[in-house]
Amino acid sequence: MAVIPPRLLRALEAFNSAHPWSHNAHYHPWLLRQLPRRFGRALDVGCGSGDLVRLLAVRSTGGVEGIDSDPHIIACARELTPPGVPAGFAVVDARAGIPAGPYDVITCVAALHHLPFAETLTRFRDQLAPGGTLVVVGCAREEGAVDSLLGVVSVALNLVVGWVKNRGRRAVSRPVAMTAVTRPPEMTFMEIRREACRILPGARLRRRLFWRYTLVWRTTGAGSRHSGAGL
Repeated sequence: MAVIPPRLLRALEAFNSAHPWSHNAHYHPWLLRQLPRRFGRALDVGCGSGDLVRLLAVRSTGGVEGIDSDPHIIACARELTPPGVPAGFAVVDARAGIPAGPYDVITCVAALHHLPFAETLTRFRDQLAPGGTLVVVGCAREEGAVDSLLGVVSVALNLVVGWVKNRGRRAVSRPVAMTAVTRPPEMTFMEIRREACRILPGARLRRRLFWRYTLVWRTTGAGSRHSGAGL
């Protein structure tokens, strides 16, 4: 297995600190394309500073709830959300459970690897309303040639995107969304896919650039909770 050498990793981290941009926010437009134009109640797990919650609120007719275990980042999310936006934020440790559904939409971006994988996906499945949609943008541990190739391409693109988004200038500070505590993932993509397909039959998973993978799963009508969705 090829990994990024420590020296290159340190250089990459230094560049990202000087020219920051959010890999998670990069996938928000893609994530929104997986959802209906209008939907009812929604939940964003690991919401951070609430960027995705505010985007979801534009489409939601039933309100959006963002949860995160970090009280500081939840306080930031509340402060950044204008009055009148149909969104709420709560300090919740999703390892112990999530607020009761049902939800028409559940999203989870770069947070699932902080949680017990099988238990959390099962909770998502059980709290998703018939006809609802689950969308995950996750992080996986690199393993094998495909992951290594995507990693090399991601390093190069990361430098280009960071430079362009910051217009070549050094940033004064990092975006609030990038201040949350993180830890490296333990499961590989293949381990994630096997377990996800066991819990969510028909789920569609795909490796992505910038050290991410995506998972989309939709329920059908009231008679079934086990229907996959294309990407």
